[in-house]
Amino acid sequence: MGYQILTINPGSTSTKVGCFADEKQIFSMNMSHDAAELGAFAGISDQLAYRRDAILKELEYAGIDLAGMDAFVGRGGGLLAVEGGTYLVDETLLLHARIGANGVAHPAQLGSQIAHEFAIKFGKPAFVVNPPDTDELVTEARITGIKGVYRNVHLHALNLKETAIRHSRINGVRYEDCNYIVCHIGGGISVSAHRKGRMIDGNDIVGGEGPMAPTRCGAVPAAELIRYCDAHGAKETLALTTKTGGFVSHLGTSDALSVSRRAESGDTQAKLVWDAMVYQIIRYIGAMAGVLHGAVDGILLGGGMVHNESLVDAIAEACQWIAPVTAYPGEFELEAMAAGAIRVLSGEEEAKRYTGKPVWDPGEDCEKKGDVI
Repeated sequence: MGYQILTINPGSTSTKVGCFADEKQIFSMNMSHDAAELGAFAGISDQLAYRRDAILKELEYAGIDLAGMDAFVGRGGGLLAVEGGTYLVDETLLLHARIGANGVAHPAQLGSQIAHEFAIKFGKPAFVVNPPDTDELVTEARITGIKGVYRNVHLHALNLKETAIRHSRINGVRYEDCNYIVCHIGGGISVSAHRKGRMIDGNDIVGGEGPMAPTRCGAVPAAELIRYCDAHGAKETLALTTKTGGFVSHLGTSDALSVSRRAESGDTQAKLVWDAMVYQIIRYIGAMAGVLHGAVDGILLGGGMVHNESLVDAIAEACQWIAPVTAYPGEFELEAMAAGAIRVLSGEEEAKRYTGKPVWDPGEDCEKKGDVI
């Protein structure tokens, strides 16, 4: 039957689990967790036993035998910046997942921890694939106009890279031979430039870069943001980057479907905000085209909002002069985790080791380029 893979993707109030025979999904579930029960835990990693036991209960009910798995794959939250690839879960990686070494508290930290527990019990390897802090930026993309302040990226790396890999396979080419602009358009919006298999630039969806999104403010002029912070405080201002910006700030909702329907039905404010979001996506796609020097083999759109055909049509109309636009609605996160493990198990790729050090050190890299820190 080929390789049997179990994938685990913990979210804020749910946990997605998939079982794969090779790359064919044979079982999936999306378990909801009571917010009050989750709130009783002091920290993210304290939820480990609760979520693990919930998974085991549902898998037992479905008749899934974990003893038959060849590998377990979890979402790789909490890690410091790494280059893309499939990483073996070891003690260093586990420690950073437990403590949230990247400073972003998110249930994705539990993915590697749960996968590790299953792996130990059944004597199989555990992996993470293209963690959220995947960072393959070129050095020039890191520099800002403030000495000592550098750009970091937080992107939907797992889905972005898998979308590019799948598109390449469909078209009979290698991801490593192509240049793409890949977007994930959902609760957060990532716009990224991929050159020969590496994601060399993109927006920081946690740090307030890129297009506005349902819950995120996106890029805002620095002076205006400073004035807003003076008036409203740092905590409220910071929340605009991930929770209360975008649609929430303008319209009081994060429901993209509701906003698009309001826009279509004649709500002028909803239409203005929706059109502004689309405009900003188009603008960032254009920027990524410049990063790739105009040599773009395709513009690929993924994420939940890509189910909206009018959004896809608007982007295609504006950007098809750059390259063909292809839509892949939804996301491939569980599939991407399984595919990464299979590439390692089959010998197509070698598993990487998490060093515990960020992939880029500003002092070392700038010294190599002759820059002064």
